[in-house]
Amino acid sequence: MFKNLEVFQTSFAMARHAGARQAVTAANMANADTPGYRARAMDSFRDTYTAATSEIRTTRSGHLESGGITTPPEAHFSDAEASPNGNSVSLEQEMVNSIEIQREHSRALAIYKHSLDVLRMSIGRR
Repeated sequence: MFKNLEVFQTSFAMARHAGARQAVTAANMANADTPGYRARAMDSFRDTYTAATSEIRTTRSGHLESGGITTPPEAHFSDAEASPNGNSVSLEQEMVNSIEIQREHSRALAIYKHSLDVLRMSIGRR
């Protein structure tokens, strides 16, 4: 029922993206002591969504099915400096990333909840 509403698709994509970013951050933290491990990072949802939507232009609304991001986000190697054992994970940076990701996920859930509340109020069910 809600699959055709773009606000729900976008909030779902935001939550999914935050989950993928958190998995990358967790893997980095788990390998903080692994010699030669290179930290990985993912772009923020804003950067990923902007890149995905700027490639396709429509001439009128409904011309193309827009569903936000259809391809899963990709992790890339971080440009952090490596320690003497070759590991480039900074636990401090990963904790900061984790907090940013948690806020991004909470924002996605807040958007979803608010949109659902608006939809319920419009049909008279609160």
